[in-house]
Amino acid sequence: MSDNDELNEVDEGEASAEKKQKKAPGLAVLLPNLLKFVAIGLGALVFIVTVAVITFNILNKGGRNQTVVAESSSPWIGKRPEYQMFTSIGIVRTRTKDTSPYSVVVDMVIGYDINDKNAQNELTSRLYELKDFVRSFFSGKYREDLLPANEARLKQEIVEALNTRVLDSSKARVVLFNQLDVMEMQ
Repeated sequence: MSDNDELNEVDEGEASAEKKQKKAPGLAVLLPNLLKFVAIGLGALVFIVTVAVITFNILNKGGRNQTVVAESSSPWIGKRPEYQMFTSIGIVRTRTKDTSPYSVVVDMVIGYDINDKNAQNELTSRLYELKDFVRSFFSGKYREDLLPANEARLKQEIVEALNTRVLDSSKARVVLFNQLDVMEMQ
């Protein structure tokens, strides 16, 4: 019996040692599984980033800029029209409509189409009407209407008035001011 007792004691000792080893390996078994999932996650992340970079480069045509700066000679950018200028009106002096009038000095140029052969003749034949038109137009305005901030609107009004009231067969396309001075009278 003593042999069996010793064997039983040894078997019981080994069994308790195995039980102790099984409790400790729980963390040892979990660590390789955890590392396996971390490696799979990192591999997936590297794969996704690689696919995204390659796709972006394909869509972006290798990193070349897709914005194209149009040249000034492009057929889609309109060429600014060229006009023939009528400069014979000269300097016209008048007063504003204000209660204490301001002095207005105007030297105006009228632009018309280059291909319009009748415009020069019509403008020249109506030179005195044009001078009277300029004088009456500016004498009907207040000082605030003649400020530089209102100049674009003022030019448009003059073009429309010239085309409807003064000119018959030709059309004024643009009005430019060589001089437009509004000064307080003393």
